Amino acid sequence: MENVVLAIFDVESEAYQAFSELKNDSVNSAYTILQMAVVQNKDGRIVPSDGFDSGIDSRDDTYKGGLIGLVVGILGGPLGMLLGGATGALIGNIKDSSDVAQNSSLLEYISSELHGNQTGLVILIQESSEEPLDARLDKYRVVIKRWDAAKIADEVEQQQEMEKQMRQEAKARLKEQKKLDREAAIAAKRAKLKDDFEHVKSSTHETVQDAADTAKPLIANAVNSAIDKGSDLADKAIDAAKEKIDTDEA
Repeated sequence: MENVVLAIFDVESEAYQAFSELKNDSVNSAYTILQMAVVQNKDGRIVPSDGFDSGIDSRDDTYKGGLIGLVVGILGGPLGMLLGGATGALIGNIKDSSDVAQNSSLLEYISSELHGNQTGLVILIQESSEEPLDARLDKYRVVIKRWDAAKIADEVEQQQEMEKQMRQEAKARLKEQKKLDREAAIAAKRAKLKDDFEHVKSSTHETVQDAADTAKPLIANAVNSAIDKGSDLADKAIDAAKEKIDTDEA
C-alpha cells in the first residue's frame, strides 16, 4: 500500500534522529521510502527544514519536485495559511485528536495539528503493513497518521487548481483596483486642467476690467481737456470776429 505518513514529534531532536535513521534505511523488506520532509510550524506557516529523495538523483532537495514537495509547498503558501485558519475554527467543535484525524485531510490535519513546539516528518512510503514503521518509531514520543497516497495526490491536484484560481482572482482584483486608481488619477488631472483654464480666463477678465477702470478717468480727463480747449478757441474766434467788425466800421 502506498501511503503518506505524518509523524508528529514533541521533541525536535527525536524527529531529526528518526529522519536520519529512516534515510539510512529507506529500502528494506518491510517498506520502501520514496520521499521525506521535516516540517515545522513557523509563525503559522508550515515550512520544511530538511528533506530526502531516494530517486536516481541523490540530492536531498529533489523531494521538492515530488508529491511530498508539493504537499509542503501548498502548506507553506497562502492556501496553507487559509487551511490552518479555517480548520482552527472547526477544531473547537471536535472533541479529541482522533476525531480531528477522521474529519481532516492531510493538508488540514498538518495545518491544524502541527503546533509551534512540534516537528513533523512527512513520508511517502510503500509498506506491506503499518507495524514495521510504527515499531521503528515506537521509541519516540510521536503521533502517527496515514493517508492513501493516491488520494493525497488527487487532493494536491485540487488544491493546486484552487491556488491557481486564487491567483487569477487576486490578479483580476489588482487589475481592477489599478484601473480604478488610474481613473481617479485621470479625473484629478482633468479637474486640475479645467481649474488652470478657469484661472487663466478669470485672470484675463480681471486684467481687462482693471485696464478699463484705469482708462475711464484718463478718457474723461482727455474729453474735458478737449472741451476746454474747444471753448477757448471759440472765444478767440468770436473776439477776432468782433475786432474785424469794429475795424471795418471805423
